Amino acid sequence: MSDNERASSYNRPMYKPKVALVHDYLIQYGGGEKTLEALIQLYPEAPIVTSIYKPKNMSELINSKKIIHRSNFLLSSFSKYLTFLIPIIFESFDLNEYDIIISDSASYAKGVLTNPDQLHISYIHTPPRFLYGYSFESAKRNAWYFKPFVMVIDALLRTWDFGAAQRPDYLLANSIETQKRIKKFYKRASTVIYPPMDVIHETPTVKNNFEKPYYVALGRLVAYKNFDLVVEAFNMMELDLVVIGTGNEEKKLKRIANKNVKFVGQVDDLTKHNLLANCLGVINPVKDEDLGIVPVEAMSHGKPVLAHKSGGHLETIIDGVTGQFFEELSIENLIERIKEFDTKIRNKEFDPETIIIHSQKFSTQKFKTEIKEFVDEKWESLVQKNSATQE
Repeated sequence: MSDNERASSYNRPMYKPKVALVHDYLIQYGGGEKTLEALIQLYPEAPIVTSIYKPKNMSELINSKKIIHRSNFLLSSFSKYLTFLIPIIFESFDLNEYDIIISDSASYAKGVLTNPDQLHISYIHTPPRFLYGYSFESAKRNAWYFKPFVMVIDALLRTWDFGAAQRPDYLLANSIETQKRIKKFYKRASTVIYPPMDVIHETPTVKNNFEKPYYVALGRLVAYKNFDLVVEAFNMMELDLVVIGTGNEEKKLKRIANKNVKFVGQVDDLTKHNLLANCLGVINPVKDEDLGIVPVEAMSHGKPVLAHKSGGHLETIIDGVTGQFFEELSIENLIERIKEFDTKIRNKEFDPETIIIHSQKFSTQKFKTEIKEFVDEKWESLVQKNSATQE
């Protein structure tokens, strides 16, 4: 749509703006993709614009949409080594036919190019963790033979990332923790809207096949999430642990685990909620979590969470009420904290109803309502501004 066509359309009665959704990449299914699904439900006619797309790893809902992407064998196979090319991909998309662009991003999607008559709102999961000193999935970047190249590329990417973060008209943050990072690294204000989480559901009543009481560790099995510490800690205790998820650390974790640690892999939502509903509690050892969906999903079943005292955990967990914290990332300290946590649970010091009520502030419906209100308000402001300019 040309600028003149867009300007004249503002004055049409009941004009429905065209929306496009922009997402970093569709490679693996996680919290970011759950956010995208909620946006799809709000804007079902909007196409998804992304860099790399792997349909086999995505949900039926995402795969049912029109997806504009730049996937090819090289990018799909070596994306972690070609990160410096991704900004070029997002700047190459022509989004002129759309009135509203909603990007959700932990890296590059916020960098799409728009014009002054379009509204671009970017939902930031976090500034790129690998650019700003936070732990991240790949340890290869720290290898001595990559380090000299990585330092140069990262310096260039930080410059691009700062500029890209100035492009959206408005920034939304998924947590107060992320809001602080946006202010520090991008020098911009943002509005916090907590991401969609599956907290309103019927609690499964069917028991699973685990005979003994157990704890749960849930998430992508990658190095920075510190699941190795949890496995090692449970190896030295007479408590059972069920690990839910897959990732490049899975083989290593299975190799070091004793018989009291069981791996169930990637499970469907019903199985996941069944395992959470019947566990004693959840252990989440991730440091500097952007927000953390896992603790909230556990709390929606009235289960307390033992988590590292940092990042988004400080927003989702009330110490002594919905869970408790530990600070030192060592096996010895974690064993101590797990024993304390276990004693409190068995003494019924955590009230399930209180925990469930607390989890409801993070619901998917709340996210949808707040996003829709924010987008509608900013779109109306832009329409009024541009209409006044035409008079």
